[in-house]
Amino acid sequence: MNLTKDEYNTCLTTIQQVADTLGAAAVDLDSLTTEPDNKKKDECGHVMIRKRSMSIEDMLEVRVAVVGVLTKGILDDGRGRARVNLFRHPHERESGRTSSVGGEILGFDAQSQAIVASSGRKLTSEEVCERASKLISFVDLAGHEKYLKTTVFGMTGNFPDFVMLIVGGNAGMIGMAKEHLGLALSLSIPVLVVVTKIDSTPPHVLAETIKSLRTLLKSKSCHKLPIFVKTNQDVVNSAQHCVSARLCPIFQISNVTGQGLDLLRNYLNILPSLTTYDTNERFHYEINETYSVPFVGTVVSGILKSGLIHVGDKVLVGPDHAGEFVVTTIKGIHRRRVSVPVARAGQSVTFALKNIRRKALRKGMVLLQYEKDMPPPKVSRKFEAEIRILYHSTTIKEKYQAMIHCGSVRQTASIVNLDKQILRTGDKAIVLFEFVKQPEYLLEGAKLIFREGRTKGKGTVMRIL
Repeated sequence: MNLTKDEYNTCLTTIQQVADTLGAAAVDLDSLTTEPDNKKKDECGHVMIRKRSMSIEDMLEVRVAVVGVLTKGILDDGRGRARVNLFRHPHERESGRTSSVGGEILGFDAQSQAIVASSGRKLTSEEVCERASKLISFVDLAGHEKYLKTTVFGMTGNFPDFVMLIVGGNAGMIGMAKEHLGLALSLSIPVLVVVTKIDSTPPHVLAETIKSLRTLLKSKSCHKLPIFVKTNQDVVNSAQHCVSARLCPIFQISNVTGQGLDLLRNYLNILPSLTTYDTNERFHYEINETYSVPFVGTVVSGILKSGLIHVGDKVLVGPDHAGEFVVTTIKGIHRRRVSVPVARAGQSVTFALKNIRRKALRKGMVLLQYEKDMPPPKVSRKFEAEIRILYHSTTIKEKYQAMIHCGSVRQTASIVNLDKQILRTGDKAIVLFEFVKQPEYLLEGAKLIFREGRTKGKGTVMRIL
């Protein structure tokens, strides 16, 4: 349109006024970073229009698997001050290693401003949700090999929209970083890479890390197109094309000096939710964690896969060790620690259940829609899956046992039949699995990971027997 600077500002003001009448807000994305505003001729501007959230029930949520400085608004001291906020157990503070699935949120208001306390204190979930129109839910996962089981469960059970792979500039792509990248690729989850500690890493070491990272991402096994994000233009372009499975943005940041953090924060602000959920389908909720809360009773947390539910509705919970379901009632619903009357598909919520003991529940159980005269849901110990072996040092044949991760289900299963005599690395096959301990509720088309120590293969559930 060949606008002058004054004409551009007038146009932006008009857009903001129109958005305001529609209950939304418009903001110039290029004004959100510390990058100097030196637009050249024929360059374009980027405007984000976001609807104001009237209640927490309508708030947009994007889940990112892997945070401290981003969500607190304060910089690190170089000795791990920021990460202490994420630890849930005393031994994690002592060792400096995450061993459990942690959670943190980062809110953006209608003006695309990150919601952090000016004093550096930690805002409560209620305070963030009250002001937010968009919520980034971080799922902090363990990086150490010892806790790989927990990491795999966090990746499959929390259904993240994106994976943020943290790579130390001084350490590079070490063994477990490659394992976690392979895990994300196996589950077909878009990946963004964040290279940290660029302030303290010698230039030649950082250059070697970047070179090895680029080589790995371009390799046949990854088949990714790395894009190094250095300007706000790169941020907007990479966020707009995040639906491309090949694209992999790479950020270089320092948690001590704050370099690159505003670009990463702006990228998360623009990032859309890729997963679509249907509220018209039957209610289906997967349990990731169970709690016993004083004066409340049994509480479960997880992801609502489909449908919607209100406080007071009756649901089925199961399967137990015998494969049976029992009827219970939803006493209360919380979303990010805020009480809500209804929960919709795609939301991460907690339910308070009536007349259910915590010891009767476990991770991997589901809550399903209750209808009085309907037959009980189908559960099974056997299922057929199409699998691909990612890596195995020897051969795989009948009676081979591995840990199956499918959604929030985590149980050992053995191969009772397969369409080939033996399987080696890279082979594809149709196999019949049988759970060793108890029946589970699975859906056809669900993705699965199986491992024996490290990840061995991936697959898709074809048929429930």
